[in-house]
Amino acid sequence: MTLFLKLKYVLLVILITYFSVSAMIHKGLPPSHDGESQIVRFYEFDKVLQDGDIFPCWAPDLNQGFGIPLFNYVYPFPNYVASFFHLFSFSFIDAFKLSMFFAAIMGGIFFYLWSKEFWGNLGGLVSSIFYGFSPYHFVDLYIRGSIGEVWALAFFPAFLWAYTKFVKSKQKIFLVFSSIFLALIVFSHNILALMFFIFSLSYISLLVYKEKNKKILILNTLCLIFLGLGLSAIFWLPAIYETKYATGLQIFDVTSHFPDLYQLLIPSWGSGFSGTRMQNELSYQIGIANLLAIFLTTIVIFLQIKRRNKKLPFTLFFYACFIFVFFLMLSVSKPIWQTVPFMNYFQFPWRLLSLEILFASFLSGSIFSLNIKSRFVSLFFAVFLIFIVFIFGIGYAKPAYYMYRDDSYYISRSNFIDGTNSPGNVFNTIWMNGSLKKQKNKIAFAEGNGKIKLGVMKSTNYNFNVLAEKNSKIIINTAYFPGWTSFIDGKQVGMKPNRDGLITFFVPKGEHDIMLKFMNTNIRKIAKIWSLITIILTLVMLVKLSYVKIKR
Repeated sequence: MTLFLKLKYVLLVILITYFSVSAMIHKGLPPSHDGESQIVRFYEFDKVLQDGDIFPCWAPDLNQGFGIPLFNYVYPFPNYVASFFHLFSFSFIDAFKLSMFFAAIMGGIFFYLWSKEFWGNLGGLVSSIFYGFSPYHFVDLYIRGSIGEVWALAFFPAFLWAYTKFVKSKQKIFLVFSSIFLALIVFSHNILALMFFIFSLSYISLLVYKEKNKKILILNTLCLIFLGLGLSAIFWLPAIYETKYATGLQIFDVTSHFPDLYQLLIPSWGSGFSGTRMQNELSYQIGIANLLAIFLTTIVIFLQIKRRNKKLPFTLFFYACFIFVFFLMLSVSKPIWQTVPFMNYFQFPWRLLSLEILFASFLSGSIFSLNIKSRFVSLFFAVFLIFIVFIFGIGYAKPAYYMYRDDSYYISRSNFIDGTNSPGNVFNTIWMNGSLKKQKNKIAFAEGNGKIKLGVMKSTNYNFNVLAEKNSKIIINTAYFPGWTSFIDGKQVGMKPNRDGLITFFVPKGEHDIMLKFMNTNIRKIAKIWSLITIILTLVMLVKLSYVKIKR
């Protein structure tokens, strides 16, 4: 009973948030922009994982069977979660839904833990429910099916909670947690990671400014960033450096996707795509409840100024952040998007709603900073605000319908498995001829003749025997990409792409054992070494800090 009382607010968060995401555990797959593509990604990722590659980069069956370095650029964390569920015999469709479900619940819990550091238990509860019931959260869940963004939205407040706890308690273990959560944000969604990182620097600066021993705090924060970036370097470093080897990574004109002012303010709901200007266009609304929270915060700020409330700097900070981000989503901010480096990387200005709902939800609990003496009045405000956000949000907490299919529907159909898992199938290697048709044989003679006997053929490791009647040229019906390496009788030989972007190399006359393996490039080696060192360092710190805590 004592444990229940201690966890009552967390349990309330879980219970209420459950209603926002319970539709995800219904039988069938909700239709969404990315959901069906994610099922294919899960299948491909898991296939490579089971073939022994613990950090997959290659999707072997896509691109007409020629393969493609999809996972070199696409966030890996949701794929690992799906493979974990699949390990327990869940289908990839169910893994997709369960992943969404637990990400939403986790986000609610961490948002409560973070915001209660400022507004207390009731304020933390209110802020958490506002976050979980924000319309854009439902857009990601039920319209876009953006599993990476949903996980990033879960780890945003986790990082903010851990860092805030570190600043307040000075316990190094929270510093380590902060670095882990920072890495998980990068692994969850690289675009939102950059967006959040920029904001988090300003949040960190505010906390540091209010502390006395700034120098030590700054050094610790730099350590945190180094650890977080190091843990995730295995993903982001090759993705950035090897961008030059891929096409179709940036296909959207960011200036064509500004929402209109009325679209941000007036409730709407559509399952269409961005920038179509059609009746069923994607919803960009901030949400009535969130706008109400901003209105109430305006009043709270005046009261905090009058009472010289210590929470005023934080209220003003998030209030200013909300207004600034609101401005950035409007077309009048176009010069900023065209001038500031990396802004176009966000693809859609309305993607900033990921931050906007965080700001508004956090501020929804600010009313509890006014030290309301009456417990009854505090409870009334909490119940009223939760009721408001529930009423205005629950109608979005469901898909239009469900598609009753199994995994085989997606992994056996050409329109899903033969493309490159990208809009318009524009993503590919820079060498690849995208008009090539699927080939019957994986390995063939391009020049010369002889016999080919296949051995063990895995996703990124081909073993076969060639009996060449004369000096010949072998073609592997796999897209060339840095990392593919060929060995003849155990010795590495040169290889290059042909004019269609497929792997080719010469084989001398006679019988030879050949292996083709997807290996690490220099940049991938550096990234993996950096991540490995950081993982070891992080584990040592966790063990050491835990031992010191137990000893005390």
